[in-house]
Amino acid sequence: MMNEKYKMTGTISKVTDVEILTNGAAKLSYRVETDNEYAKVWEFEIYKGADHVEHAHNFAKFNQVGDKVEVEFEIKPRIWEEKDRVFTSLSHWKCTKLEGQVSSEASTVEANVISDDLPF
Repeated sequence: MMNEKYKMTGTISKVTDVEILTNGAAKLSYRVETDNEYAKVWEFEIYKGADHVEHAHNFAKFNQVGDKVEVEFEIKPRIWEEKDRVFTSLSHWKCTKLEGQVSSEASTVEANVISDDLPF
């Protein structure tokens, strides 16, 4: 069975803290809202094994609420045999900031530079 990748664009509305699991792996989730008339909220999961924990930390460090992004993801269903239930998650594959994005830190630096150029 081939895993298909999907894409969507929207604005990050929430990023959870990185959770370190007992096996040393890390996970976090984040929400993205679509920017159309009937906005939808999508929640994506990031799971990184113990040897790639820094990837989860970097995501939390460089992606903030309000960033416009394009997300590539997989739909991952899991069966819980005992209860005859299926759980479906949206597994993060790649998150790219859309062009024209400026972090709030860069905006602050730029604003300070502009105020220093005043002639008085």
